[in-house]
Amino acid sequence: MRYLVTAEEMRRYDQYTIEKIGIPAMVLMERAALAAFNAADKYFTDHKEAPRTVLVMAGPGNNGGDGLALARLLSEKDYRVEVWFVGEESRTSEQWKAQRKILASYPVDFSTNPIKSEYTILIDAMFGVGLSREMTGIYGDAADLFNKLAGYKIALDLPSGIDSDTGKIWGKAVCADETVTFGFCKRGLVLYPGCLMAGKVTTADIGITERSFREGVPGMYALDQKTEELLPVRDVRGNKGSFGKVLFVAGSVNMAGAAILSAKAAYRMGAGMVKVITPEENRVILQQAVPEALLGTEADLEAGLDWADVIAVGPGIGKSTKAKELLEKILINSKLPLLIDADGLNLVAENQELRRLVLKEGSKGREIVLTPHVGELARLLKKNINEVKEHPVDCGSELAMELQTVVAAKDARTFICKKGKPICVNLTGNSGLATAGSGDVLAGMIAGLMAQGMNAYEAACVGTCIHGRAGDKVKAEIGEHACMAGDLLDTIIGK
Repeated sequence: MRYLVTAEEMRRYDQYTIEKIGIPAMVLMERAALAAFNAADKYFTDHKEAPRTVLVMAGPGNNGGDGLALARLLSEKDYRVEVWFVGEESRTSEQWKAQRKILASYPVDFSTNPIKSEYTILIDAMFGVGLSREMTGIYGDAADLFNKLAGYKIALDLPSGIDSDTGKIWGKAVCADETVTFGFCKRGLVLYPGCLMAGKVTTADIGITERSFREGVPGMYALDQKTEELLPVRDVRGNKGSFGKVLFVAGSVNMAGAAILSAKAAYRMGAGMVKVITPEENRVILQQAVPEALLGTEADLEAGLDWADVIAVGPGIGKSTKAKELLEKILINSKLPLLIDADGLNLVAENQELRRLVLKEGSKGREIVLTPHVGELARLLKKNINEVKEHPVDCGSELAMELQTVVAAKDARTFICKKGKPICVNLTGNSGLATAGSGDVLAGMIAGLMAQGMNAYEAACVGTCIHGRAGDKVKAEIGEHACMAGDLLDTIIGK
């Protein structure tokens, strides 16, 4: 997995490494500078004809100290280096002062404004992590000028002006072509809109490792394992029954698309058997589209609950009285793992009795996954959409805590939240997944994994990751604009 840390978490790990493990702060700074040097040197290696000129924009803190150390390393290799200091020397850190003293022995120009108009590489070492206020005055002006200057831009640890915890832009921010971050990746480098300013992100090992997690592991991570490593192990002696049975309550009269996509997705994820409870009017089209699936109507629900290993309800069911009654029966008459999606979520948002039942079942330990997009999450929390989009992690966690469920809060980044578990953020996928039916495919995938024995949290994490990768495969083949939900089904697993 890939850990994603907050500024406070990184501060604790840094402090533990220095004070408990015993690696001096200046050693860590030197390692950070060396990692940044390697990135800059590689760029020059790939662009041999480019002038060997570098501008380092350095602030007064330790991020600026990293920049000063980098300036020295570059100067030692005969790069023409200029340091542009932004700030007040009276407010510089002790490590900054030490690096400045060392730098005085090297042929590096030191000024409070860029001397040249063009540089091959520009280094942003103004702030790094920890910024929590609008970047105004000389700092905002510096960011504006830095962005206007021509050259390849490399940010150290985090582009200045980006909130390291949320990815928020604090008024103004540096737009980097590449970011070299130290120790562990910062959340703001992968969350929107900060990730749009970071460019290519490289996480450099500078000596701060998992040994420093004595005071707690990071509260967020992303899956980065290969798809085959994420999937449940298949028993070579298994049969269709042992690979799990999924019961879908999906579709409404003459509206079978969501049921088809969900059922196919569950099969593609490895479920052994799928049964769809849907209106009789959908029978023919479902038989043609998913001949592998068993079919039933509302009258077959009770038998289906006895047959299944996991239940998924919501895709395309509408918000009729009958749909509400079906969801209510499932909550009352079964203790099986349950996924609620789409209209099922809207029903819960609008009906206090259903909400009470979800909480009751979740509190008893029943495995329940809710998969709301931004609008559904806003309705479930009685918030406005802008508030949810601005604080998706907090909102997803709030709903998971309130209803005692797993919540996959879907947006450009999807966050899987459960009380007592770190947040899993999905970094796969692209805008092509923002298309009708994509959520139905995801619901089927998660249900298919749950049927094979994965717990609700793991299934939501893995299903979301593989769903995004399927979208990336479609993008590579036909582009984001052309992606349709049905295209995902043939790319869920495989090359």
